[in-house]
Amino acid sequence: MRNWFWTSVFTLALSAPAGAQPMTPVAMKTFTSSAEVQQLIAKAKADRKGDAPTTIEPILAFGTYHANLEYRPIAGPAALHNTENEVMIVIEGSATITMGGQMVNPTRPNPTNQSAASISGGSDTAIGKGDFIMVPHGTPHQITAVKDGPLVLMTLHMPQ
Repeated sequence: MRNWFWTSVFTLALSAPAGAQPMTPVAMKTFTSSAEVQQLIAKAKADRKGDAPTTIEPILAFGTYHANLEYRPIAGPAALHNTENEVMIVIEGSATITMGGQMVNPTRPNPTNQSAASISGGSDTAIGKGDFIMVPHGTPHQITAVKDGPLVLMTLHMPQ
């Protein structure tokens, strides 16, 4: 089932238009080993600034698509992506994710995203190692509790 999921995600990502910019060898990384992922987790832990809720390290890159490692030792702010769907895969740890509801006093860090300290309403879901989450564009979402050590995710943003 997971092989089918990965094949579907990457087929969709690779078949979408990559934009007008030519791809350079530096912009393309289509394989990362599990040993490299462990190194990225250690790097993210070392790179974390103060009490930052999230530290991001790149895992894969192909044109305009980027899969990132998100190191999340604590709960973080809510987010809403207006033009992108987000796929999350839990690599390590467990947490609670709240999805849906309304952003409380949202700000706009850029033209296509919103951020807020919290969400009012929404549904809580317990997530853990090996789980897959799809966040449709326009859906508020927030990691509201981190359990069992840091939460480590692979995230992939895809145009709607």
